[in-house]
Amino acid sequence: MDTSILDKFGWNDFFAQQFLTLADGLFVPARVSAEHRGAFLVLTVGGDIPAEVTGRMMFQAEDRLDYPVVGDWVLVDLLDRGTQAVIHSVLPRRTLLVRKTAGKDVAVQAIAANIDMVFIITGLDGNYNLRRIERYLVAARESGAKPVVLLNKSDLALDAPGRLREALAAAGPVQVLLVSALTGAGMDELERMIAPGVTACFVGSSGAGKSTLINRLAGMELARIAEVREIDSRGRHTTTHRQMFVLPSGAIVIDTPGMRELGMVDAEAGIENTFADIEQMGRECRFRNCSHTFEQGCAVLAAIAGGELDQGRYKSFLKLRGEIQHNEEKLDAKARLERKGRDRMLAKAIRNVLKNKGKK
Repeated sequence: MDTSILDKFGWNDFFAQQFLTLADGLFVPARVSAEHRGAFLVLTVGGDIPAEVTGRMMFQAEDRLDYPVVGDWVLVDLLDRGTQAVIHSVLPRRTLLVRKTAGKDVAVQAIAANIDMVFIITGLDGNYNLRRIERYLVAARESGAKPVVLLNKSDLALDAPGRLREALAAAGPVQVLLVSALTGAGMDELERMIAPGVTACFVGSSGAGKSTLINRLAGMELARIAEVREIDSRGRHTTTHRQMFVLPSGAIVIDTPGMRELGMVDAEAGIENTFADIEQMGRECRFRNCSHTFEQGCAVLAAIAGGELDQGRYKSFLKLRGEIQHNEEKLDAKARLERKGRDRMLAKAIRNVLKNKGKK
């Protein structure tokens, strides 16, 4: 089939090769453009159509990551003259942005797949939080996509240059851009960053202005927006599910709901990249397994004492590193319990088979 029309949805040689290997001439490719409570919309050569996963796919899924997520390329079977689709499998992902599920349960939840850039949005009003930016940077750098920090609502900031300096210090080599969706400041540079065919995911807390920025880029209202409460600069979560849009420029953007909680799991590389300055200092510690908390000869503690390392950044590093280790330990324990449960069920089934065989 002619897949050239899919190029504007982000189709490239990587996915084409996977398609040729896995489709076996039975299915057609499509890209997941929206996900809401187990229902999906997919972009096909014929347009945007509703889709559902097969029962076999649900049965074989071991966790949430085995299900499609917005940005995924999937193999589908078209029904009803191309107005409905059934998803049979997910093509291997090039990048994947994840977080720990909200609440006490420890599980990995996918936010978006096959993204080229992650725009971390924070508002320069009551929404601004440097430690939150660091948290998002860890997740974004772990995803494999290129992170960019957008300081939105620059028109409301009392000290925009000062906020920019703080964010630049926290972001390291990651680009930080001052923008205003209201006045248009910085929007020309942002538009140049998202080229046709590039997939960008917008993340941030509620009220940061993700949907407003997307609407400004589109020149029309694609994503619904709501007023922000002046008392705490929080929005009302108008974006309730993840959705992908193809802009008139040819750029592809994914809008996400505001996340009150971005839990960390399986993000060691993200920690190392986001806190590369602390990791570099740690190489000078006396002990190779230094925890950077109490040891004599710790170069990190010496840097704090000498004023070379900000104490807030140091505490953020320890908190995120500890959170990742704690969640991974819980995931390992959960996997062990599930494995024991499966082993008990298998042993019971074998006993029943042998017992019934003995009665014959």
